[in-house]
Amino acid sequence: MGMFDSVGYVALNSALDGLALRQRTIAENVANIQTPGYQAKRVQFEAELSRAVGTGSKDATVAGVARSLEPTREDGNNVNLDAETLLNVDTNLRYQLATQAVDGTFSSVRAAMRTS
Repeated sequence: MGMFDSVGYVALNSALDGLALRQRTIAENVANIQTPGYQAKRVQFEAELSRAVGTGSKDATVAGVARSLEPTREDGNNVNLDAETLLNVDTNLRYQLATQAVDGTFSSVRAAMRTS
């Protein structure tokens, strides 16, 4: 089994996919902040990813998009700019950490190739 087939590597890539989807979803929510009746969306993937890692599964974890349960305003819109901003900061930090972990994996491979 190769390094890029490992559960950890697959999990990191699944996390990056889920976080990227979350970033796009946050941007869509903010873009629709003034759209009457628009319901914010939330991306969920961590529980399924955790389950897959816990069982040693290498199945790609698919992120799910669900409607936000935030209260709605009078116009039927429920986008909360404060919540979106905080979620965006959190998502960006998590994405940076996952990217650094993947980069560290490639750095190890490059170092191993140089010494062989």
